[in-house]
Amino acid sequence: MSKKKIYIAGHTGMVGSALHRRYQADQDYEIITASLSTLDLRKQADTEAFIAANKPDEIIVAAAKVGGILANNTYRAEFLYDNLMIEANIINAAHVNGVKKLLFLGSSCIYPKLAPQPLKEEYLLSDYLEYTNEPYAIAKITGIKLCESYYKQYGSNFISVMPTNLYGPFDNFNLQTSHVLPALIRKFHEAAKEGAGSKVTLWGTGSPMREFLYVEDLADACHYVMQKVDADNLYSLGISQINIGTGEDLKISELARIVAEVTGFSGEIVYDSTKPDGTPRKLMDVSRINQLGWKHKTSLREGIKLTYDWFLNNYKG
Repeated sequence: MSKKKIYIAGHTGMVGSALHRRYQADQDYEIITASLSTLDLRKQADTEAFIAANKPDEIIVAAAKVGGILANNTYRAEFLYDNLMIEANIINAAHVNGVKKLLFLGSSCIYPKLAPQPLKEEYLLSDYLEYTNEPYAIAKITGIKLCESYYKQYGSNFISVMPTNLYGPFDNFNLQTSHVLPALIRKFHEAAKEGAGSKVTLWGTGSPMREFLYVEDLADACHYVMQKVDADNLYSLGISQINIGTGEDLKISELARIVAEVTGFSGEIVYDSTKPDGTPRKLMDVSRINQLGWKHKTSLREGIKLTYDWFLNNYKG
């Protein structure tokens, strides 16, 4: 039997590289990739030509411009434009070229800022968004609705999953553009090297609640969904996406203590309440993915330890 060809868009990023490793372990697949230096997915003609030439059977859209609160709020135009262009170009080219199945990865920021917790799939577009990452959220919502619309108009087997906050190998540890967990790892690591008497200052009050999923678990979940869920199954439920997470959250202050312990930091942790907290809480309702038979395997402390080990061995910043 010939292998299925899958194009993993964004294979060098944290999520894409985890997906690449997961599909390398599946002998039924031949993986197609393209680096940013050879293919700019923001360019429609180039994207269409690449997909037409390689003829993938399946596509996973993990390519995106990503960042934390500071990056999202500073580069609002790029976060909206780049992500809109990437997803629109890939999804339309997949339709034009008869791709059999496509999986689009969204973000938990698509849900309203003050939505009830935990976040159910049905809450999409039920209220206003968190302002600091609104452009990114709007782009991701557009990708979800593009997949749904191509299914409803053309019958395309295009679906979306909504991961919670992710971390792991190949994360972004740049303090100007990173998400909270890799930023904490970097800050505590550097403070621990300074020795006794050092302190770490963190944005906000430490009170927001956040959920974190190890990226290797996400890759496993995406592989699982691609085998088990079709567009007919998803949209017949009246939802546009499936949540993927742990279903467990904790305060940022509690997260900071875990990271401090893993990195060996024993100094003072200070919170700068003049800086924004962002959304008060983001906990995913993962009952649907659990009912399908998938559950995360990696505990938060174990995942942070694995990520810190990777950081020590690989980060050159």
